[in-house]
Amino acid sequence: MRVIQLISTIAFGDAVSNDTLALQDVIKSMGYTTRIYAESVVSPYDSKIALPVEEIGELSKDDIAIYHLSTGSQLSFDFADYKCRKIVVYHNITPPEFFEGNNQYIKGINKWGLEGAAFLKDKVDYCLADSEFNRQNLIDMGYTCPIDVLPIVIPMKDYKKKPNKWALKECSGYTNIMFTGRIAPNKKQEDVIAAFYYYKKLYNPDAKLILAGSYKPEDIYYQRLIKYIRRLAIRDVTFTGHTKFNYILGYYKSADVFLCMSEHEGFCVPLVEAMMFDVPVIAYDSTAIPGTLNGSGILLEDKDPVFVAGCIDRVVRDKNLRQQMIEGERKRLKDFEYDSIAAMFKNYLNAFINRTK
Repeated sequence: MRVIQLISTIAFGDAVSNDTLALQDVIKSMGYTTRIYAESVVSPYDSKIALPVEEIGELSKDDIAIYHLSTGSQLSFDFADYKCRKIVVYHNITPPEFFEGNNQYIKGINKWGLEGAAFLKDKVDYCLADSEFNRQNLIDMGYTCPIDVLPIVIPMKDYKKKPNKWALKECSGYTNIMFTGRIAPNKKQEDVIAAFYYYKKLYNPDAKLILAGSYKPEDIYYQRLIKYIRRLAIRDVTFTGHTKFNYILGYYKSADVFLCMSEHEGFCVPLVEAMMFDVPVIAYDSTAIPGTLNGSGILLEDKDPVFVAGCIDRVVRDKNLRQQMIEGERKRLKDFEYDSIAAMFKNYLNAFINRTK
């Protein structure tokens, strides 16, 4: 029996790719023959990591194909015809309306992705979802097969590597507010910038904002953010762009507060990354975010930037509150340890195999 995984694009540093690679290790440890197949394999990854989907070969009814669904892909439509047992791992797809007027290409891709997800609603045997929010999304689409929640596997050992000294130096002497996530309309970096503006103006002129995440200079949304920063005349805002992992480690190591104003997340890995570095999290109550925090951090129902700035100031200044937040995040972090998620996946997969014999 083969247990294969399919993914649209596998790329270094991508959360869905990391999850796929981690699950491959678990599948191997269970004694099954396994490979990853992708429509696109991005360098430095090569055929040792994933093969083209065209090379899957013939599948038997006893084989299992696990499809990681996170974007628009022809795989969503081809997967229905696979002659084997089929599992979807749903990582969520950002609603296309977020990209209206900002990026028509991504809007189209995400629309296609949701169409593919809906197409598969009665064509797979089992689903895993990164979060309860994602599980409910599948139910709302009309999925009737069994659905369980399996958090993304995060390679925690990688975060113990040495941070870049220049990133540490860049942040030295500031109170550092950080957000991590690609520059995209659903992430609402403009709300992070607004809160930072008032924090810097009303409470702390020696504050720095680190917006870690990839972007293209020509992106409409990025250009709007730049114009917004110029209009407010804010200094000390850094867009890192796509950067080396050890730089990201340096920024997390230097961060005093992690501020997330995102309005759509299927899981939000950076919340867990912040927890690893004992960075107190302040986040807007949206989509999967409350589930990922699960009582840790501070959850906001109000996005008023003056109010958020006051929350930042209290977390920075109130040592008792800060320590309580860190302790809560450390407790929550245990739920995302590799052994815990690996054991959960093994149990789910074994149960699926037994009931579909």
